[in-house]
Amino acid sequence: MLIMTNFSRGDVVIVDLGVAQKVRPCVVVSISNPDRQRNMSVVVPMTTEIRGGDCEVSFPKPVWLRSESVVNVLGVAGVDNAKVIKRIAPFPKAKFQEMSRMLARILGLELKNAPEPASD
Repeated sequence: MLIMTNFSRGDVVIVDLGVAQKVRPCVVVSISNPDRQRNMSVVVPMTTEIRGGDCEVSFPKPVWLRSESVVNVLGVAGVDNAKVIKRIAPFPKAKFQEMSRMLARILGLELKNAPEPASD
């Protein structure tokens, strides 16, 4: 029996991204159930490889992270929800908004009235 993890936009979740990228914390950036035909979500991974790049979002280190990390917005990916292992915590709202603006910029989208994350 497959048990699905409950999570929402703006949550930090642990995701199995496969052999090359391993299991890591990610921020959910998609709305819930964006496509009824596919059980998928869009996430942005966290990494300890801090390079100071234009597409990194820094945030205060929470107690559940071992090391200082950043969100690597260029790593945006669609994942099968079955690969989401567990929900950790909500991502800071102000940092989520910064990440949303960066996603819009790198994708060439105009950000107007984007949905807020579900929790703070």
